[in-house]
Amino acid sequence: MFELLLNFINFFLHLDKYLGIAIQAYGVYVYLILFLIIFMETGFVVTPILPGDSMIFAAGTFAALGSLNPIIIFVLLSIAAIAGDTVNYWIGHFVGPKVFSRKNRFLKKEYLIKTKNFYQEHGGKTIIIARFIPIIRTFAPFVAGIGKMDYKKFFVYNVFGGIFWVALFTFGGYFFGELSFVKNNFSAVIMAIIIISILPAIIEYIKEKMKKT
Repeated sequence: MFELLLNFINFFLHLDKYLGIAIQAYGVYVYLILFLIIFMETGFVVTPILPGDSMIFAAGTFAALGSLNPIIIFVLLSIAAIAGDTVNYWIGHFVGPKVFSRKNRFLKKEYLIKTKNFYQEHGGKTIIIARFIPIIRTFAPFVAGIGKMDYKKFFVYNVFGGIFWVALFTFGGYFFGELSFVKNNFSAVIMAIIIISILPAIIEYIKEKMKKT
């Protein structure tokens, strides 16, 4: 198990190398692989550790090299991100009530009510912010579905957040991935992307704390 974790971390931190190998081995089918990874990362609560931001950034970098098409990446992964959140929402919508209807020490009915109230008040903002937070973005649409957030409202924020998220990292990689500093410090850049992704949640948390004091 520990070795598997180390291998995953190694893959995560060296996406530039492994994505390059995948492009050489599978050619245009890499687009399908990228699509499935983003769809699964956003669409199923059991796969939150799949690479998201970093992989899109790496794909944008390879697009700058001419190995991939940036427009195809942007369009396909935007569809994958939007479709993934949509599936996750409906899974939460149908499965959530059944889970909470059972007597469970941790999953109580009042939790579902609190979740529903929270998404009615902060739903749209939460969906967009969650896009930029690894792991959290996998659970946000699921919880929105459990909380019965209005689907039309969810869909609007889902589309906006998904397109903005994919565009930022695709074209970020495309325009900045070829800089010598980025190429020579790719692992550090990926870690920086993850840290920056978490900042919105930290800022939002601090704001909420300041309101209560």
